[in-house]
Amino acid sequence: MSTNGAGRVLVIIPAYNEEPTVARVIAGARQHAPQADVVVVDDGSTDRTAEVARAAGATVISHPINLGDGAARQTGFKYAFRRGYERVVQLDGDGQHDPACIPDLLAALRPGVADVVIGSRFLEDKGYKAQPVRRVGMILFSAIASLVTGQRITDPTSGYRAMTREVVSLYVTDAYPQHYPDADVLITSHFAGFRIIEVPVRMFQNVTGKSIHSGWRPAYYVFKMLLSIFVNLLRKRPRRREDGRWNLG
Repeated sequence: MSTNGAGRVLVIIPAYNEEPTVARVIAGARQHAPQADVVVVDDGSTDRTAEVARAAGATVISHPINLGDGAARQTGFKYAFRRGYERVVQLDGDGQHDPACIPDLLAALRPGVADVVIGSRFLEDKGYKAQPVRRVGMILFSAIASLVTGQRITDPTSGYRAMTREVVSLYVTDAYPQHYPDADVLITSHFAGFRIIEVPVRMFQNVTGKSIHSGWRPAYYVFKMLLSIFVNLLRKRPRRREDGRWNLG
């Protein structure tokens, strides 16, 4: 497995206490994207997530404390950007995202066609059933993202995505949120001029019994996402400078 970026594709797996599932996710990624390198961002886990991930053949970056899902993803993006990867796929470490769909996301990531590819649970009926409270949030943010981008976005909360190096160059900046990077990131990407498409993917129900959307978190998530979207609508749109850096406004 390449470790110097020559493979040009990186799979990023953010993980927090995913000891039971992370090895299976890594194995699936290596099976279905053998040309890719795999990095697991251990977000301050208190179990053996990091050890299991290393044993499964992934590069592991560990946060000393739990910083949140967005921070973990951004650590992976910084790793990808600094090492020159040209395409990046992100999928969760809990086993909900089917690694067999990685080739579909990468195949859709074509110059002049798509800079960001979303793996959608709802573009086709593949049997995924969201909990009622979560489904309401998904419908709300789907409507908002579709309105703002001017295109139909069926699954803006999907964490299963692929993107180009140019997109990653934006995601390593302060434009990328540290918590719940979902619809607001897509809107930021749209405002930056990136093309977004969806492809159907298969996702499994959460079998671990834990979720970032459990307990009181759904209400906080909706509030935070609405606030983040509102701020995005008010701020100046990101613009690339001649030196390749971003003016965020």
